[in-house]
Amino acid sequence: MKYLITLLAVFISASSFGQTDSISEVLRFDEYLGYVKKFHPIVKQAELVIDESQAKLMKSRGAFDPKFEVDYDRKKFKGTEYFDQLNGMFKIPTWFGVELKATFEENTGDFLNPEAFVPEDGLYSAGVKVPVAQGLLINDRMASLKQAKLFREQAKADRDIFVNNILFEASMSYFKWLQAYNELKLFENFLVNAELRFRGIERGAEVGERADIDVVEARIAINQRKLSLEQSKVKLMKAALELSTFLWLDNNIPVELQPNVVPDVNSDPIVDATFNLNQLQNDELIVEAHPKMISLDYKLQSLEVDTRLKANKLLPKVDVEYNFLTETPEVARTLNTAEYKGGLNISFPLFLRKERGDLRLAKLKMQDTEFEIDATRVNLQNKINALRQELDSYVTQNDLVAQMVTDYSRMLEAEERKFFLGESSLFLVNSREAKLIDGQIKAIEVQYKFFSTKAKLFNSLAVNPDL
Repeated sequence: MKYLITLLAVFISASSFGQTDSISEVLRFDEYLGYVKKFHPIVKQAELVIDESQAKLMKSRGAFDPKFEVDYDRKKFKGTEYFDQLNGMFKIPTWFGVELKATFEENTGDFLNPEAFVPEDGLYSAGVKVPVAQGLLINDRMASLKQAKLFREQAKADRDIFVNNILFEASMSYFKWLQAYNELKLFENFLVNAELRFRGIERGAEVGERADIDVVEARIAINQRKLSLEQSKVKLMKAALELSTFLWLDNNIPVELQPNVVPDVNSDPIVDATFNLNQLQNDELIVEAHPKMISLDYKLQSLEVDTRLKANKLLPKVDVEYNFLTETPEVARTLNTAEYKGGLNISFPLFLRKERGDLRLAKLKMQDTEFEIDATRVNLQNKINALRQELDSYVTQNDLVAQMVTDYSRMLEAEERKFFLGESSLFLVNSREAKLIDGQIKAIEVQYKFFSTKAKLFNSLAVNPDL
């Protein structure tokens, strides 16, 4: 019961729709979309993409974390200490592949390797390791960090696409609900008219002013209206249940739309303001700012980083290392170039088949993404242009249908006056009324298609509105 009260408090506007058997409460389109965006699980799931990108960025930054290592080995057998070796190291990776490190060695024992002999109090060293070819300007950890930053920005664009898709689906459900509700109210009104006409004809037949066959025909008209009304009730019920799938509470509890909640029949200005379609100007600027294009651009930048890394792998691996040695690190003058430990490591595959293959694959991925960007750009431009032209057509269709409904109404009124003057038949009156019903059903259908086309344009632009 508390969830029903919460639904009324949260999803229902304060304005009353009308005074019937029970008070109907209006659920506005912008209110509805606002709560879909705030509480729907799919929208929350889309936010996880951002969290995932932040976690990957943190992981890639971990490659630059300072590292402390300790290596201790000892061997003692039958009272003889073969060796007791302690080697501690502190490393600081830097951006351009340079690695700073400091070490401490303390080795004792009867069977030490001669190169492991160090002073009694241990030996300290401080130095640097520099890759002078492969890995200097770009390396794995640099590339991973750059790609993680790009992925974070790409995730924001992808999030906007995910959110827009769920808002589009929710909008279509609202428009179906609105269409079903308008049809229901239409058949309710015409049922009232048919019942009034039937009672008048029935009284006229009782006093001999109307033929009994007119009573039968009026009764058929009532049953037709009742049948249409029942069918519209089923359609409205299905639409309301579909709409309910998008309504959730803050603690991930789904809620069911209550029977007294109705859509806003004057949604035209609200739909435009919510979709924010009036601010669209230059097609080219719109396409370039599209989240899909932004996402593909970040994908291309990430592939460019990978291609640079693969090209760098073609260089020979040349690592130069130099370390100052001292027994007394607290005395700065003991660090001199006369006492050092250095090294040079060179590695270079003769054929570079793996490296050249990796580079070629990276370039092919870039080319594939460039083709995808070009195709997506043209597809978006054509789709947006087509939907705009379709919207212009529906504006004209709305005007035509409105004029048709007005004319059908005038013809029905004229036919009813002629009928009560005895100059027409009930058959003609029912025919005129059926035409009017068809016209109003057509108007409701055109309005639904008009709103649906706006929703499709909203989806094509991948707008993420502030609700």
